Amino acid sequence: MFLRKSWLLAGCLMVLSFPVLASPAETFAFGEAAPAAKATRTVEVVLQDISFSPKAIEVKAGETVRFVLVNKGQLLHEFNLGDAAMHAAHQKEMLKMQASGMLTATGMGKMDHSAMGHGDMAGMKHDDPNSVLVEPGKTAELTWTFTKAAGLEFACNIPGHYQAGMVGKLTVSQ
Repeated sequence: MFLRKSWLLAGCLMVLSFPVLASPAETFAFGEAAPAAKATRTVEVVLQDISFSPKAIEVKAGETVRFVLVNKGQLLHEFNLGDAAMHAAHQKEMLKMQASGMLTATGMGKMDHSAMGHGDMAGMKHDDPNSVLVEPGKTAELTWTFTKAAGLEFACNIPGHYQAGMVGKLTVSQ
């Protein structure tokens, strides 16, 4: 009996130590990712070193917007939808990615496995549905359905970029 309980406990601990492989889709209070075909409007956003153009965007609740992101700068930039608290949390993740060598000034690098403990690296990817990285000279897209009125921001959370002013106002009205 003791041996069976020990194996059961060991199995449970082992399962808990692995990152979740098939997690449910991440949900956001202000909306969700959508296929480009559902877009009712397209907004082009130019990313430069260190600014967005336009600096403010207005959308309506229920609207599906296709953001076309054009990086005309010399650095890697991000377009991330969220509120200030979400951006602050994401900046911490991006700092870890940069410290690991996974994120460089101009793109995604190779991860330096010696820079962090393996537990810190679990699940470290840049794959949030509300965010996209755009390399210098490249264009990317993000399509989003805004479900309710909110005061949000679109921001670049590459370490130091937000603090240098690479953030814009996104107003979702009824």
